[in-house]
Amino acid sequence: MTENIKIVVFSLDDRQYALHLATVERVLSAVEVTPLPKAPEIVLGVVNVQGAIIPVVNIRRRFHIPEREMQLGDQMLIARTARRVVGLIVDSAQSVVELSGDNLIPPKDIVPGTSYLDGIVKLGDGIVLIHDLDRFLSLDEEQALDTALTKVNNTV
Repeated sequence: MTENIKIVVFSLDDRQYALHLATVERVLSAVEVTPLPKAPEIVLGVVNVQGAIIPVVNIRRRFHIPEREMQLGDQMLIARTARRVVGLIVDSAQSVVELSGDNLIPPKDIVPGTSYLDGIVKLGDGIVLIHDLDRFLSLDEEQALDTALTKVNNTV
């Protein structure tokens, strides 16, 4: 028997995605993002959350979803990768779902080359793609982000 997993389901446009609950620290109302010079294209900028400068990743760009201006009801998931805390702007964080690991379909069984996906699960209202934040940024993006954040932290 496979152990249960817990995921945080969120939406972008009319699609549902998820992160493992263990990686999500909190959900906040989205706030204005300050541009970060020399950051990778995938990074929108940074926000200050209780004194911590957190990079905000453009999840729409990574998922090849049309970009749009931030809206009043948008939310920000604050999540932890193995290397850092990041913010993700989402339309809404919908729920925490617990499901059997047996229900998780490995992405390689459906679509090869989706390295940042951890699994796919079918819920009552559709298919949810579960993402692995540790594989979300490429090594080059991580290094460029480190350089840009170092410059910001040295000027604060």
